[in-house]
Amino acid sequence: MELLNLIATGLQEGDDARVGELTRQAVAEKVPARQILDEGLIAGMNVIGRLFRDHEIFLPDVLLAARAMYAGLDVLKPLLVSENVPTAGKVVIGTIQGDLHDIGKNLVGIMLRGAGFDVIDLGNDVAPEKFVETATRENAQVIGMSALLTTTMTGMQRVVELLDAKGQRGRIKTIIGGAPVTAEYAREIGADAFGFDAASAVERVKELAAR
Repeated sequence: MELLNLIATGLQEGDDARVGELTRQAVAEKVPARQILDEGLIAGMNVIGRLFRDHEIFLPDVLLAARAMYAGLDVLKPLLVSENVPTAGKVVIGTIQGDLHDIGKNLVGIMLRGAGFDVIDLGNDVAPEKFVETATRENAQVIGMSALLTTTMTGMQRVVELLDAKGQRGRIKTIIGGAPVTAEYAREIGADAFGFDAASAVERVKELAAR
């Protein structure tokens, strides 16, 4: 549908006013909310994710696209709730305890929302217990943790251990990332996945949520 293509294009161009206007127009024309979400907003953010992964665009471009995406989501949110439209899954994210860096984590959150996930962002300096309690209470499929300091990385292992102790490790998957974090460390602590950048993290979360 041409209108949905225009929404996707407007999002890629970071034109939040136009995306909001076109989304309202699509709603007025009785296009189903799920279709607007999938074929307009998510389709546009999927392109942004690919371009960012391939280094064809940069962080400011992603942030502009995200602003446009939120303009459309603000219009759709009441309809998505009333129509009980399912999300791609629920993810709890945060920066591990002792670490205040959150730029990478915020970018992952933006791109996960753009991929249709319900994201609970706990912020930074998050205790392992809070990750597990929140994911259990909210029935999340995935916990995503980031760290920029090697001294805080042990908190990630603690989250995996807590999930194990509570018998939730099979149900709630874990993904870790951040500058000092490696795939080898993820395997060492028993995390389910490693994201070396925001785009790869989103792909891994999609795989984990689909299991």
